[in-house]
Amino acid sequence: MRATEVPAIAGAYLFEPTPYADERGFFSRTFDADVVRSVGLDPHAFVQDSVSRSARGVLRGLHLRSGAGEAKLVRCSYGKVFDVVVDLRPDSPTYRNVATFELSDETQATLYIPAGCAHGFQALTATADTSYRIDRPHDPAEDVTIAFDDPELAIAWPLPVTSMSPRDREAPSLAVALKQREG
Repeated sequence: MRATEVPAIAGAYLFEPTPYADERGFFSRTFDADVVRSVGLDPHAFVQDSVSRSARGVLRGLHLRSGAGEAKLVRCSYGKVFDVVVDLRPDSPTYRNVATFELSDETQATLYIPAGCAHGFQALTATADTSYRIDRPHDPAEDVTIAFDDPELAIAWPLPVTSMSPRDREAPSLAVALKQREG
């Protein structure tokens, strides 16, 4: 497994394993504490694992947390997703940068998203399972949602949106969401 820094988002990393495939299928190490530690992250900081299943065209996000924020490791364990990270840390050298990735079950790559960054994704396959490992217990009172189609971000989502939660559909603009986050 190798760790590659994401140039567009300071402090973000892409962890790329080496899946071993044969006639039975494949085996892949999807988390390695030593590799995580090698880029200055505490592998024991992650306290909660979650998984979502989405159908093709489903869009989830853009989400972030107020307060101390939330760092996460995200991986598409089945299918393929178009993944988006927006740096919303005012003191970051990559503030307001947007980075996009294609995460899939073929690569089993894991994306590290630093606290203070917004995150969202769209399912590109009939079924896409996305796994999350986060560094703080979830507190719904800290949830902040940003409109996926905010013109200021100009994210080129690859598919028409087939479904999204009411919260995501009614999300405010980036400007309004940043004011909400400040509290």
